[in-house]
Amino acid sequence: MKLLAAVALLGMPALLAQTPAPPTPQPEQQPDSQTATLTVHSTLVLVPALVRTKSGQLVYTLKADDFVLTDDGVEQKLSLEEDSGSQPLALVVLVETGSDGAQHLQDYRDLAPMLDNMLGGIEHRVAVVGFDSEPQLLQNFTRNIDGAAGVLADLDPGDQKGAIFDALSYAVDMLRKQPTTYRRAILLLSETIDHGSHTKLEDALKAISDTNTAIYSVGFASTKAEIKHEASKFSSNEPGPPHGCFSKDPNQDPATYEGRATQNFDCFAELAPPLRLIKMAVIAATNAMRSNASENVAKFTGGEHFKYKDAKTLQRDLFTISNHIPNRYVLSFHPQSPHPGLHSVTLQLKNYSDLVVQARSSYWVDGDTTVTTPPADKP
Repeated sequence: MKLLAAVALLGMPALLAQTPAPPTPQPEQQPDSQTATLTVHSTLVLVPALVRTKSGQLVYTLKADDFVLTDDGVEQKLSLEEDSGSQPLALVVLVETGSDGAQHLQDYRDLAPMLDNMLGGIEHRVAVVGFDSEPQLLQNFTRNIDGAAGVLADLDPGDQKGAIFDALSYAVDMLRKQPTTYRRAILLLSETIDHGSHTKLEDALKAISDTNTAIYSVGFASTKAEIKHEASKFSSNEPGPPHGCFSKDPNQDPATYEGRATQNFDCFAELAPPLRLIKMAVIAATNAMRSNASENVAKFTGGEHFKYKDAKTLQRDLFTISNHIPNRYVLSFHPQSPHPGLHSVTLQLKNYSDLVVQARSSYWVDGDTTVTTPPADKP
């Protein structure tokens, strides 16, 4: 089954107006002639989904009628895309070389076998981007897996910053210029907390919802002091009602705070549709990204996040990602008159309570409804 992220749209400028960020260096990549941007009156939203048993075994036999999807609380008519496991893949390996990332560079010296598992059996392009206070293109898109692995084996430590959101925006822009016949993915190897990005959180949220890109991340924990510092920017000492959606443990360790912001986003996903609290949903989503960038960007795009432990578990996690990339259901729907801004998506199974569904949780719609659309399949 092919992996596609939802075709989401950039937008809601009136709601999220802000001063422009300092320019980010542009990748040395020319737009591909196959990329087509169309202005349409209806949007096709693609939702990749991974279905597993509670023991972790993949499930391949479900049909579209087995799923229930809601967009801002409104149930949608679903279609199941045809299997396309051989579809080409464009991958950006995004590596933090600055801040705490400099301590892990030696763990990336033997990634050729894992990259080959991800890319070797299909047409592919892989690029490598390192980042500290700014992203740097280390290897432009190439079909040479060994060449990309060689770049990863010879990374130099960067400065004391780790600008995750700037780097993600840079990688998304690279992928935007790839042929629309390619699936697009980012492998993010970083700590959990952003340090020094100029990209605003709202812009980062919009960027990761663009260009049908799925993000897979392996994140090593930032220090407790860093997490506490970031959490203090938006946390409240007033807990919600016990056991309620916004309840808060007053004795919670700051090092586990990232789960709190994710909980808030899930709460707003339930509350926002009937109340149309779009701005509050954006705040909850950006807070989640602030508290644990690597985990939540993967969640929002329908990818996967793994907690880094050591080089051995990194190899295992990358092998898992390579197995999951081609084995996702790809569901699609046409939202009717979608409002501009953030949309909350919930995907569930009708009659399989013993199965676990993992899918994207949001997409973004621009008021102009301009969509980058892949060409129709030839008969």
